[in-house]
Amino acid sequence: MPELHVFTEPQNGASYEQLSRVARATEECGFAGFFRSDHYLTIQREGGLPGPTDSWVTLAGLALETKRIRLGTLMTCATFRLPGPLAISVAQVDQMSQGRVDLGIGAGWYAAEHAAYGVPFPSPAQRFERLEEQLEILTGLWATPEGSRFSFAGHHYQLVEAPALPKPWQRPGPPILMGGIGLRRTPELAARFAAEFNVAFVSLADAGAQFEVVRAACRTHGRDPGRLRLSAALTVCCGRDQAEVKQRANNIGQDPELLGLIGAVGTPAQVRERVEAYAQLGCQRIYLQLLDLDDLDHLELLASDVLPAFV
Repeated sequence: MPELHVFTEPQNGASYEQLSRVARATEECGFAGFFRSDHYLTIQREGGLPGPTDSWVTLAGLALETKRIRLGTLMTCATFRLPGPLAISVAQVDQMSQGRVDLGIGAGWYAAEHAAYGVPFPSPAQRFERLEEQLEILTGLWATPEGSRFSFAGHHYQLVEAPALPKPWQRPGPPILMGGIGLRRTPELAARFAAEFNVAFVSLADAGAQFEVVRAACRTHGRDPGRLRLSAALTVCCGRDQAEVKQRANNIGQDPELLGLIGAVGTPAQVRERVEAYAQLGCQRIYLQLLDLDDLDHLELLASDVLPAFV
């Protein structure tokens, strides 16, 4: 049975207090983890007050406010942070949570947020080059024995005699998540560096096809595909009846029929059926994207009528 995690999109406008409330409810309701996006600008939405929150600042706070659930990003944007400081931040939050952190990381794609906050946005080829070097640096820093030094001479990043501290709680480091629908670079990097590969908001057919691509990449790189965890992110919109489903869809500005093509929409029985269908593809984790952070009744309904089928 797949683990069920809660996934939030705070760039649409969220305070830390809202995120803390959802994360604590996630733990109390019995879900396996709380994950959040890493964006600094709303996507296809207006407004967004009180504004975005920083992913790793948020997760540091939640590491102290929770005791059991996994915490992580889907996905940390590699363009936002230098790899050395990112390794320190993630290791520190992993220590604060006593080993409950997963690092989802990607090349970055949303040009508007880079322009809005003055973050350089290189070409796609350069973003993937930088991502590859970041992965080598992150894993290298974490794996370097205490008392030793780590150096790296790449095209984009150079590290000279880094003390490779602090160490994360998990050794050699937090699990790395990667994902997407690219056919070459992302699957190759996932085969080399990732503990988990994720597809987000795609149909069952597209998810199955992408999983085959990443399994093939694993075999090419001499890795057993069965050792790479597979997962899917699905926007969830659940109601006790169709009227409640429609109301929740309206609250997040979505058409329930269209959303149902790439999400988990409907009554608890229909949501369970959708999760089971992705599990049949090999998904060991499902990230249920909650877009209304103030609707804790939605979370409680999922906990009472969907979650028990998967624990």
